[in-house]
Amino acid sequence: MKNLATYLIFLLVNICLVTQSYASSPADGSINADQQLASIIEIHEAFYLQSSPFNQPDISGNNAKLPDISAEFLLAQYQQRLAIYQQLIALDNEKLTQDNQINLSVLTYSLKNHLDSYNNKEHYMPLTAESGFHVWIADISKQVDFKTLTDYQDYLARLSALPRYFDQQTQWMKQGLKSGISQPKIVLEGFEQSIAAYIKENITESSYYLPFSKMSVFITQSQQDELKQQAKHILTTKVMPAYQAYYDFMVNEYQPNARDNIAANSLPNGKEYYQNRLEHYTTLPMTAMQVHQQGLAEVKRIRAEMDEIIEQVNFNGSFSEFVQFLRTDPQFYATTPTELLKEASFIAKKMDAKLPKLFKTLPRTPYGVMAVPANIAPKYTTGRYAGSSRDDQPGNYWVNTYRLDRRPLYVLTALTLHEAVPGHHLQISLAKEMNDVAKFRNRTYISAFGEGWGLYSEYLGIEAGMYGDPYHNFGRLTYEMWRACRLVVDTGMHTQGWSRAQAMDFLANNTALSLHNVKTEIDRYISWPGQALSYKVGELTVKRLRKEAEQALGEDFDLREFHDQLLKRGSMPLSMLDKIISHYISEKKSLHKQSL
Repeated sequence: MKNLATYLIFLLVNICLVTQSYASSPADGSINADQQLASIIEIHEAFYLQSSPFNQPDISGNNAKLPDISAEFLLAQYQQRLAIYQQLIALDNEKLTQDNQINLSVLTYSLKNHLDSYNNKEHYMPLTAESGFHVWIADISKQVDFKTLTDYQDYLARLSALPRYFDQQTQWMKQGLKSGISQPKIVLEGFEQSIAAYIKENITESSYYLPFSKMSVFITQSQQDELKQQAKHILTTKVMPAYQAYYDFMVNEYQPNARDNIAANSLPNGKEYYQNRLEHYTTLPMTAMQVHQQGLAEVKRIRAEMDEIIEQVNFNGSFSEFVQFLRTDPQFYATTPTELLKEASFIAKKMDAKLPKLFKTLPRTPYGVMAVPANIAPKYTTGRYAGSSRDDQPGNYWVNTYRLDRRPLYVLTALTLHEAVPGHHLQISLAKEMNDVAKFRNRTYISAFGEGWGLYSEYLGIEAGMYGDPYHNFGRLTYEMWRACRLVVDTGMHTQGWSRAQAMDFLANNTALSLHNVKTEIDRYISWPGQALSYKVGELTVKRLRKEAEQALGEDFDLREFHDQLLKRGSMPLSMLDKIISHYISEKKSLHKQSL
C-alpha cells in the first residue's frame, strides 16, 4: 500500500503540472505547441519510469521488485495515462514541427492502446495460445548484468516476490472466467506443458538458477556458497510452488471453464472490441469487411504467381499435389537442429553483405541466430526476432527447431529476411539507436509499421538476389500468401462465424506451410485478435509509398535514401508515415527545381 500511496501522490502532482503548463500560457497562444508537447512528454517519461520497476533498473531497490498489477495500481496507471492523453489530443497538430508531429502521433497512439486495453479488460487474459506471463517473467535474469553482491541479493528478493505476482495474474484470470473473458478452450490444449517445463525437481536445471551457475568474479567463494544455498531454498519453497499452483489452476479451473466460441465478437462488447483491435494493429480506419476483401484480392494475385512457378519447374500435378510434394520430400528439410541453424545463419550473413546497396544507415547493434527455447517451441511460431534488453546484449533471431520435418528450408530465406536483416533487426535496432529524440520513440514498436517492414523485407530479397531457385521463390510467395490469408481468416473467424477448421483449411489449401504450422498459426490468430492483420496492411502501404516516390521522382529516386526515410524516425502509425514520405517527395522535387 505504501507504493500505491506514493504512486497516487505522483499521479496527482503531475496532473496538476500538466494543467498548469496550459494555464500559464499567454492569452494569445504564443507559447508554441512544441513547448506544450515537450512538457507533456517530460511528464509522461516520469510516469513511465514510475510505472514499473523494470522501466528504471538503475534506481536502488528496483531490481528487487516485480511489477504491481493489483486493481488499485492498474487503476492509478489508467488515470494517469488518461490525464496525459486528454492533454495530447487538445494540442494543435498543425502548429508542431514535423518531428513533434511524429511524437504526438506515436505517443497518442500508444496511450490510446493502453487505455483501450484496460477498458477492454485485456488484463483478464495475460496469455495467448503460444505464451503467457509465466514465460515472459522467466526472463527477469536477462535484465541484470550480475556483478555485485547487491545484484544477486536483489534478484533473490525478486524471486521471493514471484508467488505474489503469479497470484495477482491468476486472480485476474479468475475474474475473466466470471466475466466471460477468457481465451477459447480449443487453443489451450496442451498449454499446461509450457508451465510444466519450468517445474524442476533438480533446482539447478531451472532457468531461474542460471545467474548462479557461473557467478561474478567480484563475489567471494563464501558469498557464492551462501547465495546458491539461498537461491535453491527460494526456488524450492516459492518459485516452483508458484508454477505448480498455476499449473493446477490451468488444468483444473481455467481450461475446463474457458469459453467455447473462438470469435472475438463472442466476448462482451466483442464487435466493438474486434474493431478496436483491428484499428490498433493496422493503424488505419478500416472495417473488417474491407480487410477481408483486400485479403481475398491478394490471395487471388499471389496464387497466380505461385501457379507460374509450378509451371516453371515442370511439375506434373495440381497445386495441392505440388504443395504435398513440398511438405513431404526430404530434400526440403534439415535433418538436425544444427543444420537448420547453420542454414539460417548462412542466409543472414549472405544478406548482411548486400545491405550497403540498399541502405545508407545501418545499426551498430549485432545480432545472433539461436533456437527457440525448448520449453515453448512446440506451440511457438516458426521464428521470431528478440531485441536486446540491455546495451551490452545483441539482438537474436530465433529459429524453431522443434519438429524438423515441419520446418521447410524453402521458406527459410523469407523467414530470415523478415526476422533478421533487413527486417526486424535492422528496423528495431535503428529505432533504439536514434539520438536526439524523445526516449519513448526508441522503445515504441507499432505492429503495422514493424511487421509491414518485415514483409516488405522479404520482397526486397528479390532485388537482392536472395531467392536462388524457383522453390525458394515459391517459399517467399508462400509467406506472402500466408500474410494475405491472415486478412481473410482473422476477420473470418472473429466477425463472420468461420470455424477453426474452416480457417485451417483455407490456410492449408492456399500455402505450402506445414500442417503443424497451420495449426499453431490459426490458434495464434484466435488468441490474439487483429494482430495478424498488421503484416499485409503494413506491407501494402510501404509498397504503395515506394511506388508513389518512384513515379514522382523518376531518375531522382534513390532506393537507399527512401529506405532511410522509412526507418530513420522509428516506428509510427501508417497515416503518419504517409505524411513523412509525401513531405520527402515534395522537398526533393523542390530541391530538384532549384538545381535547374
